[in-house]
Amino acid sequence: MNRLGGASSPYLLQHADNPVDWWPWSAEALAEAKRRDVPILLSIGYAACHWCHVMAHESFEDPDIAAVMNENFVNIKVDREERPDLDAVYMTATQAMTGQGGWPMTCFLTPDGEPFHCGTYYPPQPRMGMPSFPQLLEAVSRAWREKPDEIREAGGKIVAHLAEQIRPLAGSEVTDETLDSAVATLRSQFDDATGGFGSAPKFPPSMVLEFLLRHHERTGSADALTMVESCADAMARGGMYDQLGGGFARYSVDANWVVPHFEKMLYDNALLLRAYAHLARRTGSALARRIAEETAEFLLRDMTTSEGAFTASLDADTDGVEGLTYVWTPQQLVEVLGEDDGAWAASVFEVTDEGTFEHGTSTLQLRADPEDPRRLARVKQRLFAARAKRPQPARDDKVLAEWNGLVITALAEAGTALGHPEWIEAAERATRYLLDVHLVDGRLRRASRDATVGDAAGVLGDYSCLAEGLLALHQATAEPSWLTEAIALLDFVLAHFADPDTAGSYFDTADDAETLVHRPSDPGDNASPSGASALASALLTASALAGSDVAGRYRDEVERMLNRNGTLLARAPRFAGNWLAVAEAARSGPVQVAVVGNDDAQRALLRDVAAGAAHGGAVVLAGPPEADGVPLLADRPLVDGDAAAYVCRGYVCDRPATSAEELATALR
Repeated sequence: MNRLGGASSPYLLQHADNPVDWWPWSAEALAEAKRRDVPILLSIGYAACHWCHVMAHESFEDPDIAAVMNENFVNIKVDREERPDLDAVYMTATQAMTGQGGWPMTCFLTPDGEPFHCGTYYPPQPRMGMPSFPQLLEAVSRAWREKPDEIREAGGKIVAHLAEQIRPLAGSEVTDETLDSAVATLRSQFDDATGGFGSAPKFPPSMVLEFLLRHHERTGSADALTMVESCADAMARGGMYDQLGGGFARYSVDANWVVPHFEKMLYDNALLLRAYAHLARRTGSALARRIAEETAEFLLRDMTTSEGAFTASLDADTDGVEGLTYVWTPQQLVEVLGEDDGAWAASVFEVTDEGTFEHGTSTLQLRADPEDPRRLARVKQRLFAARAKRPQPARDDKVLAEWNGLVITALAEAGTALGHPEWIEAAERATRYLLDVHLVDGRLRRASRDATVGDAAGVLGDYSCLAEGLLALHQATAEPSWLTEAIALLDFVLAHFADPDTAGSYFDTADDAETLVHRPSDPGDNASPSGASALASALLTASALAGSDVAGRYRDEVERMLNRNGTLLARAPRFAGNWLAVAEAARSGPVQVAVVGNDDAQRALLRDVAAGAAHGGAVVLAGPPEADGVPLLADRPLVDGDAAAYVCRGYVCDRPATSAEELATALR
């Protein structure tokens, strides 16, 4: 029987009615493979994945294909977002065997979990030189029946080879030259014509933009700022950005940011909200502010659960058709808006008769702001209302601690920088949910749904990103408990995730986590920060906020982590954006601004100046002097009874500033 009906993952539940005898990943499933002496067919995907849906419809819903699967394999279905440790282990194997990876991921394992054949999507019939899925099933099952010992031996060799490949890189000190060289490398890879890095497909380089903005702030690099502004403008004005509802799709399939892969992921929008808010804060860009505000509105409107946490994603497909909810024809615009406004909207949003997407439809772009902003606002409102009546993409409503941590950080920082206290309140609601539901006996669980926590243990990214969110909230609110909770999480990580054999290196799973064929440890930043770089970021911020009893050891550990991963920063800056951002903050001190004052208005004025002018990665906190449980405000008195701001870089502090002008000058 299919065993997915009781799963908490919406992705697994999508397969609960398949004729395939699916198991969730479990000790019982592995034991069943050993009992039957058959291979494991491991299928890994996620709810918003277009090709996962395609393979499910073509093969997993086919009773004949399912019968072959059931007869010859123990079939295990995994949600990669719920079990990133399993995804990392078998993605490494897939990439090693095929030279590429992706989802759906299809791996054949020995009953001990050792991979011996891996791939991704397979069609139901042979196609373009690709074997059909039934052909593959037959070939693998025949090989297992005829040569089981050889296959087991091959699986063992693959695991041994992977163990060699995943050893940490040689360490290298991170210096100013490292960061300057990273900017030069990124400049050489930048697409001046359309913004962004490389060619199609183009992914939003959120963390790289954050690094470049911080580098510009510290060094004045014109190249760094040009790349940030050009890429941010191109993404915001293209079809990858939802011009009606706010928020970004996963990536653009073309180099011009016109046609997205339509899934909307929580982590992308959290990271992009943060990047656009920081750009608006630093440059005063009206476009960056608008995009930040609309993205935050999208998160609060469409991605929030009734309990106040944030859901994982919106599907790429609607009723099995990718992009159905979002694309338009000129005639559809006229039907909603009338002849005049419809024709005007088609021109403004570049909706053509030929179409920019499929079947004569177009994504909406806004390559330039029209002269009549009121007309634009009215048209957008009417189109959004009409779009709301269309079928909508499915929502993966599980809550992931890691991704919620990213949103909490973004909302707390953006809310402070752009003057939106309601965003900070939303971040606090999500944080309380995570601490109440996901923190079980002092240990984080990764996922929950409908306020019921799952069994999957938290990975390094869960602890690190939630700790960083807590630290952002501590700065936004001066609430001591957020700092206390963050330090508890970080100390747990230092005790249970560190590699005892390699200083500054961390595993992605705890020392008492389930034993897999190898213990995953990937320091590279990809679509979201690696668990290790998120940890370094949180430790650096905590070192500036916590008392002296922990600040020194946290800062020392950050230095070890940066130098351990210095080779990665130097060789592959596009995949070390968060590491580079941490390094920039560390080179700047990080800047610390402690604002003390008993008068709320005086204190808020100085806090707002600091939030707008401080370098990226800076620590800014305001409260009454000697506030209980807030170490950054200790020993920093009022000046002649008035509010004052203390600006420090590392271990050196300026004299306190008592006016907005003095503070702005100190931060410049």
